[in-house]
Amino acid sequence: MERIYNIPLRKEFQKAPRYKKSGKSIRAIKEFILKHTKAKEVKIGKYLNELVWKNGPKNPPHKVNVKVTKEEDIAKVELVDAPVEEVKEEPKKTATKEEIKEEVKEEVKEELQKEGMKESVAEKVAEEVKEESGKEIVKEVTKEKPKKKKEKVPTAAELAKKK
Repeated sequence: MERIYNIPLRKEFQKAPRYKKSGKSIRAIKEFILKHTKAKEVKIGKYLNELVWKNGPKNPPHKVNVKVTKEEDIAKVELVDAPVEEVKEEPKKTATKEEIKEEVKEEVKEELQKEGMKESVAEKVAEEVKEESGKEIVKEVTKEKPKKKKEKVPTAAELAKKK
């Protein structure tokens, strides 16, 4: 379920002392969403929180336009024009150096046995190759790790300027 609400905050934060107005506004948002969505828990988004606290604890906005997404018993609240953050997949587990060396050793041993070499001799040769080429392969694998690109995410103030 997805809905858009314009939440009035002024009436609620006027009841709080001046230095607690933004905190009271956050609580008012949660109460409003709990009442209107009948959810058990409310999660406030990063951009909405930044907007409420943008001018400090003493001067929150009088109204907030939000988009509410309800999944099961959790309601997620975010600004209407906030960018959507995609969930990134966890990186695949990379093999350890020892695992790579063992794989190299097994591959070399199999190749030598196919060529007709005895198993004991093939084992010794594979052990030597493991030490030398394992290092090279480990270097190649460690170099291939993709670097994380830092994406600049706009702040609530920048989003407000776009309006």
